[in-house]
Amino acid sequence: MSFTAPIQLPGLVLNPQWYRSAVFYEVMIRAFVDSKGDGAGDLTGLASKLDYLQWLGVDALWVPPFFTSPLKDGGYDVSDYKAILPEFGTVEEFRDLVTKVHERNMRIIMDLPLNHTSDQHDWFEQSRTDPDGPYGDFYVWSDTDEKFPNVRIIFTDYEDSNWAFDPVRRQFYFHRFFSHQPDLNYENPAVHAAIFDVVRFWLAMGVDGFRLDAIPYLYESEEGNGEGEPPTHDFIRALRSMVDDEFPGRVLIAEANQWPREVAAFLGTDEEPECHMAFDFPVMPRIFYSLRSQHAGELIQVLSETTDIPTGAGWAVFLRNHDELTLEMVSEEYRQAMYGWYAYDPRMRVNVGIRRRLAPLLDNSRSELELVHALLFSLEGSPFLYYGDEIGMGDNIWLPDRDSSRTPMQWTPDRNAGFSSADPGQLYLPVVQSLVYHYSHVNVEAQLAQSRSLLHWVRNVIHVRKAHPAFGLGSMHVLETDHESVLAFVRSHEGAVSHPSEPAEDILCVFSFAHNPISVTISAEQWADRTLTDVFGGERFPSVGADGLITLTLGTQSFYWLHLGHPTRRH
Repeated sequence: MSFTAPIQLPGLVLNPQWYRSAVFYEVMIRAFVDSKGDGAGDLTGLASKLDYLQWLGVDALWVPPFFTSPLKDGGYDVSDYKAILPEFGTVEEFRDLVTKVHERNMRIIMDLPLNHTSDQHDWFEQSRTDPDGPYGDFYVWSDTDEKFPNVRIIFTDYEDSNWAFDPVRRQFYFHRFFSHQPDLNYENPAVHAAIFDVVRFWLAMGVDGFRLDAIPYLYESEEGNGEGEPPTHDFIRALRSMVDDEFPGRVLIAEANQWPREVAAFLGTDEEPECHMAFDFPVMPRIFYSLRSQHAGELIQVLSETTDIPTGAGWAVFLRNHDELTLEMVSEEYRQAMYGWYAYDPRMRVNVGIRRRLAPLLDNSRSELELVHALLFSLEGSPFLYYGDEIGMGDNIWLPDRDSSRTPMQWTPDRNAGFSSADPGQLYLPVVQSLVYHYSHVNVEAQLAQSRSLLHWVRNVIHVRKAHPAFGLGSMHVLETDHESVLAFVRSHEGAVSHPSEPAEDILCVFSFAHNPISVTISAEQWADRTLTDVFGGERFPSVGADGLITLTLGTQSFYWLHLGHPTRRH
């Protein structure tokens, strides 16, 4: 397997808002490369593939939890925040990985599950055995399981209560997720100090930021629903202040599965900033809905919502990740339609969502894969890719829970897909061997050898995106069209006086979700008489009319990125 890696830079280019134009890549350490031959990926294995990720155009890695853990929830059940799971490697190896990432002018962020710990964490062990000790009040304990009646149950497939009885302490403890994940008690200042200590530990090691897992759920109250309560925002503001003061240039990303206006609250204000970025959950399911319904209306509505966010804050946009494709942000009618289109087999569902990878969701349709990636890379915000989606990896719905889309990365057609030299039965999960997505033909090596492969196509789009500041830093203006299947918007960047390499530009992005070729007229009065040039091939299109109307013909489920040039005539 070979490819030409870009010239390595000696260190990071300093840019305090680097995250706004970055392309992120979620890589699960366990699933990427096994360097020791024990059947599970590790830190050294990940380090060995950094040139591939740099070649692809990745600016930052997002690494899910690698802390010491009993692994009842994929590592999100932490038993020691300052120790690394031995099968992944050592703290020294992680430090080496951070150095190698930075040498390639890339960055690395890590997951921080700060709402709860594992019930095997030493804090919980001391809390349950010594109620009057220093950790006695580290968790939310109660003599009754009837407190916080307005707090919903999140893992509806697995839990029927947010309370669990502990036979040692003879009290109930609160848990928003699995019963083996007791919630920390943020009413206790000592918990704040402990979490700040963990954050400082990893930032001092060079980590560039954190994805704050389940950030809305830190506080509960009898009156509220336990989601984004005022004290939660107070804590985030304090955390942001510490990070900005002591580790400038690092980033906090909010994982809050809520509506845009509610999520925007986790970004704070210019006067009182909270997180630097937040995941945009409502957009994602509406992309998939538009693909099957051929109606772009709800997607247009969500994208048209104006949310006031602080200067420098940004959205994180994505198609898939390690979790299920959540359908919490849609109506019941909408949800049933999505199940019918994308999860017709009950095994494809989990909780309130769908546990499938991107390519199987789209029936391996190349046109749909290109369409959704083009949309992802042109939306306002920073795109997050999920490992393996760049080659159209499949999933395994016969595996439990969300493991269906957490199988080993497929590098080569060799044994174990080139992921590991271990005996196949020793792998942490089996490699995908289904007919359509078999690792013998869906792998990095094969796609590197095919110039028209999905891998090369995704890489090309990433690099085109990087060449146009409007995508990373520009505003978005959604346009009216006369076709229900079409989404059109303009990304505009005013340019940067201090950076001549970032000129002012406007780019028209048009997407057709129709299952047949269509003609559409777009209203773009603000850009009347402007020239139109294809961003990819440089082909000139008919200019925008003097009345601001643009008429385009699009093929089945296709798109355009068109550069809006200077006016063709002066008035």
